[in-house]
Amino acid sequence: MNILALDTSMGACSAAVLCASDGTRRLHAVQVEMPRGHAEVLMPMVDEVLREAGLGAHDVDVIAATLGPGSFTGVRIAIAAARGLALVTHADLFGTDSLAVMARAALIEGLAPTGPFAVAVDARRGMVYFGIYDEHGMTRDGPLLVAPDDAVALLPPELRVAVGNGAQLLTDAATVTGRRLDPDLVSLQPSAAALAEIALQSGETTAVLRPLYLRPPDAKPQVQAVERR
Repeated sequence: MNILALDTSMGACSAAVLCASDGTRRLHAVQVEMPRGHAEVLMPMVDEVLREAGLGAHDVDVIAATLGPGSFTGVRIAIAAARGLALVTHADLFGTDSLAVMARAALIEGLAPTGPFAVAVDARRGMVYFGIYDEHGMTRDGPLLVAPDDAVALLPPELRVAVGNGAQLLTDAATVTGRRLDPDLVSLQPSAAALAEIALQSGETTAVLRPLYLRPPDAKPQVQAVERR
């Protein structure tokens, strides 16, 4: 099984190839933190990881992409690339949400929770993208777009750790209620490497990848301007 994974949903751009056969795994991944410009660097990254894996595009069995939440533009970039590549190669598609990928990435980076933990990403305007995951990175709740204090109200009593750049917002809100929460991995981003692991473990595919937007777009149609013409 050869899985090509793509992520452009937040503040990093990454591509990975995971080759798994006969009980062995080979992972080839590249990731660069960047607030914008994902479209220009994603396909060169794809070429790089395929070359390192010794594969051509038609050798890929599954193409995975993060679906959001995240940047409106960023989410669409990986999904569009995955759709286009699948159309050419006839590979299957897989998608999952960005926060589930971050939860898996946290475990890969060394987080060792003894119980559930939270992923929180600053969504601006006093809100966070939020989810709760068990010690194996499996989703218990989310992803949600909520205010930090509302997120704290959803935390199970035994949860003590939050990761992501919204972890401090969650911690501050918890402190107001007299609850202790420890922020960790506050620079954590979704990663194609973690996405590839999830795709392999899942074994599932989908016919269509659709963006997961938890808030409406900032841009609005200029209805009045159109009506005046």
